[in-house]
Amino acid sequence: MLELDVLLVPYTETVYPTLSADQQHIYQRLLACEDQDLFNWFLEKSKPEDTELAAMVRQILDRVQPN
Repeated sequence: MLELDVLLVPYTETVYPTLSADQQHIYQRLLACEDQDLFNWFLEKSKPEDTELAAMVRQILDRVQPN
């Protein structure tokens, strides 16, 4: 989905290289999820049941939606 690319490509290019190996693994697991799930999570219509994935989604959202 183009909408996901717009959100995730900049994160992958700028933040991913700075993540720990564990965080990179979580991010890779996130990318393996279904596009429709990702779309709903990033629109905050639902949350991943996996707490590590939920934290990663929040981290990405916080980067693009700072308080």
